[in-house]
Amino acid sequence: MSMEKILSDLRKDVQEYGFDAMAICPAHLPDHIAENLATFLGDKRHGSMAWMEETAARRADPRTLWPEAKSVIMLAMNYGPDDNPLPQLQRKSEGTISVYAQNRDYHDIIKGKLKTVAGRFASRNKADVKVFVDTAPVMEKPLAAQAGLGWQGKHTNLVSREFGSWLFLGSIFTDMDLPSDTPEIDHCGSCRACLDICPTNAFPAPYQLDARRCISYLTIEHKGPIPQEFRTAMGNRIYGCDDCLAVCPWNKFAAEAREAKLQARADLKHPDLAFLAGLDDAAFRKHFSGSPIKRIGRDRFLRNVLIAIGNSGDPDLAETARTHLTDPDPVVRDAAEWALDQF
Repeated sequence: MSMEKILSDLRKDVQEYGFDAMAICPAHLPDHIAENLATFLGDKRHGSMAWMEETAARRADPRTLWPEAKSVIMLAMNYGPDDNPLPQLQRKSEGTISVYAQNRDYHDIIKGKLKTVAGRFASRNKADVKVFVDTAPVMEKPLAAQAGLGWQGKHTNLVSREFGSWLFLGSIFTDMDLPSDTPEIDHCGSCRACLDICPTNAFPAPYQLDARRCISYLTIEHKGPIPQEFRTAMGNRIYGCDDCLAVCPWNKFAAEAREAKLQARADLKHPDLAFLAGLDDAAFRKHFSGSPIKRIGRDRFLRNVLIAIGNSGDPDLAETARTHLTDPDPVVRDAAEWALDQF
């Protein structure tokens, strides 16, 4: 089978299964990627995410993960919102949930589609493949930039000229040697909108992130009490933060997600803080069934909700916070005490 036919059939499958873009790169990364990772870890900017340090060698070189890999097929799925998420930050009696988490867990959606596309490719070409969706030590963003899907902006996230900042990434590693696409160049120019909007100054410099100051890290990965210095800055962000993504000028080319399971649920687009604070463990699990939010557990999520209540300025929510002063979890109790102090 000719290479042209191989790639044509692959692109048809990619489109059929709902992916919005595809590009190919060699199964290795430039040396500066490993150097940047080493600096990030050496400065302890990964916070409590010990797995990043433990998997650094595999993360820096895809061939360490799978020595037989020759090419990486990078696939992207658009999850663009139907409107700008930033105005939600002003609705203080509601929470703000990151756009990517306002419906189903994207891992579940993408991995099945990715496996099908990879399986068809492997069967047709008698190739070996492995698929990854943010669950293995794979540096998807540098690979996507090398393949030409976009570039890593000053906020370190991938930016696409076609889809802005709203792309989920998945990768198919293969032992086939496929022709590579042209890497994308940086189109950020002198813009620093993403750096200036960050409420916690999580960017020490352009193209550098200190996760320990990032609200996405604090509300999702961080397990203990939220450091006092960041609580007011969190505002009503109860799961993740989209500020640096949403403000990017390249979003003017973005479109709403085509995949229905990635389009926002109304109750997660405008979530009521009083309702969320009233969820016990069973109700939390039921309400967030199939959502990535379920993974952090009720106690960590309630910690975030209580901080948002403290920042709400809504006296009607004070009593809601008071009911958690005797919560069995000390982190929840701490957040409830802080919230009441704000009133």
